[in-house]
Amino acid sequence: MRKHNRVLFRAARAILKDDAEAEEAVQDAYLKAFRAMGDFRGDAKLSTWLVRIAVNEALMRRRRIARGAEVVELNMDLADATEQPEQAAARAELRKVLESRIDALPDAYRAVFVLRALEEFSVEETAHALEVPEATVRTRFFRARSLLREALSREVDQALDDAFGFDGERCDRLVANVLAVLTKEK
Repeated sequence: MRKHNRVLFRAARAILKDDAEAEEAVQDAYLKAFRAMGDFRGDAKLSTWLVRIAVNEALMRRRRIARGAEVVELNMDLADATEQPEQAAARAELRKVLESRIDALPDAYRAVFVLRALEEFSVEETAHALEVPEATVRTRFFRARSLLREALSREVDQALDDAFGFDGERCDRLVANVLAVLTKEK
């Protein structure tokens, strides 16, 4: 389970866009996999089979949620103890931006992107896990990367407007210092 937890969580999270729901989907997927282990024929890798089960579980949960079940979000952010607080905060902020942009991808693209880019599944493994043709995986992955690149580019453009801001107290302090020096020179 430890070997496959991350890939299953990421696949479920890509579909559900909710950490707690994804964790529950993975737990249920493992239970289903253990109960059906005798049915595993070995046509695909075990990880691909497990992802398929987790994806199916996540899709069922998403349908259930869409019908009106209430979702309570639990977010726990644990920083690396050796990392400086500023670095941890910057990494957490960047991760949030990336996750929110990945979450904003259309459903079909998001699952393909997570499996191909984050989990480094092959086209064939992704196609098998999501039960779509390989050509569809290639197309969706290309489109997902383009959409993500555009979204991140817009985010960077907006951040550039605020970069190296020099207004408010900082600006006032500089003006006061210059005026003080000029006043002394008179």
